[in-house]
Amino acid sequence: MGEMLDVPPPFYTKRVSIVLVRPQFDGNIGAVARSMKNFGFTDLRVVGRDNEWSDEVRNRAKHAQSVLDDAKFFDNIQSAVSDSSIVIGTSGKREHGSKISFRHFLEPEDLPKQLSNTEGNISIVFGPEGKGLLNAELKICDLLVTIPTWPGYPIMNLSHAVSVICYSWYRNNTFSEDSQNEKLLSAELKNVLRNEIHRLSESIPTIDFRRSGIDETLQRVILRGLPKDDEIHRLLGVIQTTNLAFEYFSENPEIWEEIISSNSKND
Repeated sequence: MGEMLDVPPPFYTKRVSIVLVRPQFDGNIGAVARSMKNFGFTDLRVVGRDNEWSDEVRNRAKHAQSVLDDAKFFDNIQSAVSDSSIVIGTSGKREHGSKISFRHFLEPEDLPKQLSNTEGNISIVFGPEGKGLLNAELKICDLLVTIPTWPGYPIMNLSHAVSVICYSWYRNNTFSEDSQNEKLLSAELKNVLRNEIHRLSESIPTIDFRRSGIDETLQRVILRGLPKDDEIHRLLGVIQTTNLAFEYFSENPEIWEEIISSNSKND
């Protein structure tokens, strides 16, 4: 019962990491390691916790000791996902009305379907028990995923949530070494895109409280399409030119006011 078999790991083992942010309970960490091993995941990354495993962690992991032994430790999310082309944040907190543009969730089975026939590292990020990922941490993520649960008690146990995500990935997996033909946006170019979008949101003439919404919406909508490097290079040309124009207008406000006035008269 529970023995390990000599079976080749799935291809995604090399490119999909599970990131735990400030996990609180040793039992959950061990259970996460076991679930990862059950579905062929081996890259565990831990943010905000020391690198000593307790007996409880080890005991709950069972035959997944190698996942614990190879785990990597980081001080913050940014460094934990720095090599990832796509960062997927998880949350059970669903918002409604005008706030849904920020928390536009995919479901677990959507992830492998959307990311099939691609190459590039992927990180799936889980927040601490109870509170989950903070809004500032969700902003670091390119895509958001939630597990459909009964709305009367929507927040799952951490290890259970990891199990569902890993199972969905394994069950719906279409990755193979032969099928990869499209490269995801590189981590470095993604950071350039994020910086240019932030620069745009800061320079565009608008009311200050709208700037964060513009920033979040542009990043979320663009990255949801899983753009490739060549597409982003073309888009960056447009954004950077727009940034230069808005920065020029900010230094010459009378020209901007003249353009707005002229457009108003034409309307």
